[in-house]
Amino acid sequence: MKSGVKRTTGYDIIVLVIMVILAILFIFPVYWIVTGSFKDAAAINAASPEWFPKNPTTDNYVRLFAKPAMRWLFNSVFIALMSMALTCMTAAMAGYALAKKRFVGRGLLFTFLVCAMALPKQVVLVPLLKEMSFLGLHDNVWAVILPTVGWPFGVFLMKQFSETIPTEMLEAVRIDGAGEVQTFLTIVLPIVKPGIGALAIFTFITTWNDYFLQLIMLNSSNTLTIALGIAKLQSEMSNDFGLIMAGAALGAIPIIAIFLMFQKYFTQGITMGAVKG
Repeated sequence: MKSGVKRTTGYDIIVLVIMVILAILFIFPVYWIVTGSFKDAAAINAASPEWFPKNPTTDNYVRLFAKPAMRWLFNSVFIALMSMALTCMTAAMAGYALAKKRFVGRGLLFTFLVCAMALPKQVVLVPLLKEMSFLGLHDNVWAVILPTVGWPFGVFLMKQFSETIPTEMLEAVRIDGAGEVQTFLTIVLPIVKPGIGALAIFTFITTWNDYFLQLIMLNSSNTLTIALGIAKLQSEMSNDFGLIMAGAALGAIPIIAIFLMFQKYFTQGITMGAVKG
């Protein structure tokens, strides 16, 4: 009689060891930044590093909050959340239309979409800057949010998820008298939810780390993001590593929180979301 317990092989042990080593390598920089934010200048610049703060201090955070750091953090969170919400909403609708609707120019439109994915953002930066200036949005957080709403990758990703929706299910709902809005909310959204979760993480991280666009569009201190604020601290206080580490640790909190919130959908999303009954 065969046992239902799977035996641990040498291959499993090797894979586990490699994964643990890689995890430590990826986590260590975050650990060093967080612990360094609680060290004073002498401990940070010591010849022999302190792996854990012997005399932890919150002075770096006190000095950070004396600057408009919370305003920078709020701007970053607002930009990332609004970009995430608007991108997921528009991409879900556009992806569903491209996957399940038949209209003239559908194939050509999808071809343009794929080509746009290969277009570097630097190529369209000048037209974007002129457009935002014409709309009176330069040096405004919306100048960073609006260009991300029509993210071609988001539409492409949601189209691939929408392809998994059974056409028979959509036809049955329409026969029952459901309109387009009801069909989209009750049938389409629940099926493509893993894709929306994956896209939410991708959009949040991409927008959060989009330093180049933020640098071009935002100038004044009140509109800076946490990334621009940390860069400003580096230029003004190049030797104050404790203050810089405190800013970096503060900026890492939202990224970690968003990933923990959507990790279930992200895991399902990277497998391209199978349809479940």
